[in-house]
Amino acid sequence: MESSITVPELVAAKGNRRLVMVTATDEPSGRLADLAGVDIVLVGDSLAMASLGRPDTLSVTLDEMIHHTRAAAAGVKRALLAADMPFGSYQTSVADAVRSAVRLVAEGGARAVKLEGPRPDETRAIAAAGIPVIGHLGLTPQSVHRIGGYRVQGRDREQALELLEHARILEQAGAFLLVLEAVPAPVGAAVTRAVGIPTVGIGAGPECDGQVLVFADLVGLSEPPLPRFVRRYAEVGTVILNALEAFTEDVRAGRYPAEAECYATPPGLAEALGVARERS
Repeated sequence: MESSITVPELVAAKGNRRLVMVTATDEPSGRLADLAGVDIVLVGDSLAMASLGRPDTLSVTLDEMIHHTRAAAAGVKRALLAADMPFGSYQTSVADAVRSAVRLVAEGGARAVKLEGPRPDETRAIAAAGIPVIGHLGLTPQSVHRIGGYRVQGRDREQALELLEHARILEQAGAFLLVLEAVPAPVGAAVTRAVGIPTVGIGAGPECDGQVLVFADLVGLSEPPLPRFVRRYAEVGTVILNALEAFTEDVRAGRYPAEAECYATPPGLAEALGVARERS
């Protein structure tokens, strides 16, 4: 079996190779992302929309994140499995942040955690507990009400410089990687050059050290409208819908199951039960 990717290997990738991150919510998506060779599988709180049908990420609980992380962990053998810390699991206190991170690792099987915003104290404490930390700057969906919606961040000089400073602070606090979401490409490039840890972009331009997409967006399971940065690599939703419609038609028309899809009947059993079948 191929050995698991480690945090030092990911840090060493900066400037040498591009990193690939994909979200997962269960064993099949974790297994498929892992088999595809991605570097990091992230159990993102985006599962609120992608899997649970909710309007935003704010209602996802820590218990739900642990549940989905444990499910994805069953399929991930090689990639680094990381988990989002959901809203409310780290904002109340540094001690709560550490406890939540410990639960995601101990109960969920995560090997790293991600938290949004400039949280140097929480980052430092979680890292001190031995848990690798991924920072997340730019558009931070858990702060959607404060920032006034899902808006591009860092669009003026002041915001961009503040974001740069936050990136440096998180690196100093012990984050080993930064996710940059929904910022102009020059901002993504500037942050990538300014820090010694890898950056992974999602709508942050091509000069980040890696890229991430949500599994459901990437394969065509999510509903439009989609963010500008999403590229569809498949339309799996259409394939699944066609299969379900065909199954429905076959059942209603009596075409399923066919003789070959039934278990063999011992001689005389059907007659003894009075249920001998007539097939056209």
